[in-house]
Amino acid sequence: MAHAPIARYTQAHQFEPLLPQSGLEDLRRRSRDVVEQSYRLSSSAHGVTIASLRELLRAMNSYYSNRIEGQSTHPRNIERALRRDFSDKPDVARMQRLALAHIEAERELESRVQAGDVPLTAAFVRKAHAALYGRLAESDLFTANNRLIVPGGLRHQQVAVGRHEPPPPEALPTFLERYDQVYGCPVTLDDLFFTVAAAHQRMAWIHPFLDGNGRASRLQTHCALFCLSGGLWSVSRGLARQRDAYYAHLDAADGPRQGDLDGRGNLSEKMLREWCAWFIGLCEDQVSFMARMLNLDNMKTRIQALVIFRAAHDKKIRHEAIVPLYHLFLAGPTSRGEFQQMTGLGERTARSLLSRLIETGLVASDGHTAPVRFAFPLDALQFILPELYPEAATSSDSAVESGG
Repeated sequence: MAHAPIARYTQAHQFEPLLPQSGLEDLRRRSRDVVEQSYRLSSSAHGVTIASLRELLRAMNSYYSNRIEGQSTHPRNIERALRRDFSDKPDVARMQRLALAHIEAERELESRVQAGDVPLTAAFVRKAHAALYGRLAESDLFTANNRLIVPGGLRHQQVAVGRHEPPPPEALPTFLERYDQVYGCPVTLDDLFFTVAAAHQRMAWIHPFLDGNGRASRLQTHCALFCLSGGLWSVSRGLARQRDAYYAHLDAADGPRQGDLDGRGNLSEKMLREWCAWFIGLCEDQVSFMARMLNLDNMKTRIQALVIFRAAHDKKIRHEAIVPLYHLFLAGPTSRGEFQQMTGLGERTARSLLSRLIETGLVASDGHTAPVRFAFPLDALQFILPELYPEAATSSDSAVESGG
């Protein structure tokens, strides 16, 4: 017999269970597969190449997390924002500022985790909210109905989220304290994924902020998995590409207990377990996808296709760039002289080729005499990392300025 939803949540036991209690061996088995793939992925390229890719993925995470909320701007606008080049159109510029704040917040929060912060706590999700919204001017902090967002501040008003009415403001500390008791403890790698999944769902259920709950929770989730992902695969990408399923599973796990066989808490243990299983599957899809993208044999073929395409449209790009570019991806930065030598061209021609590769963003360098490294420009992603970030391949002016 289904239990009727509680009209007002004021006591912590009302959002139990906070973890699934049955079917754990299956969740653990699937989690082990994701853990193993994540470890292999971290050694798929040179560390400097991985760091460059991580910066690209931060921009992508910003795009996808905002797109989930229906407020994304085009990837090229994000790229412009990183150069502090903002649109003359106020709505586009506002989305650029939000995207830039997300990128910087993610970088800050990763550093906090590496310094010892525990991600699955109420304090951390408040830090995530503050790291994001604290980077915005007050004029960017008003909601659609003209209410002011306080960075990191718990809400002081009652809200409704679809069919769910979260705890009233005065009860938030009670629920957040219980959240910390369950999720703030160390967990094994076997239990990490379903714990992170459950914590994500229950934070959405608490809905501690006036606005920005989804973005803050996804930043928290990203950081909780950073010890495994290293920032090389993205939960937000998976959630955005299955947005309807994401919201449907979150909503279903809000539901009341469905009879005596559905756990012992007030909420449905079965639906929480199904949400966790779906989340683990999503993580598995994302890490498998990135493993295919970074496969060394496949990467060599893609770099070759990219150079051939560029050479057909740019007479300053030559096929001799293929070998040294692949070397940069695989082995990391090298001196300009060594790069030029690997082309097999004469000194002047090789220098001209390298200059053109830097101008077009395929190679990066921190100075005129500094070593060169592999780069991931947006207009090359359709070759280098196809399907990772397909929106970035759109280059029409209308798309760039529309904010879509």
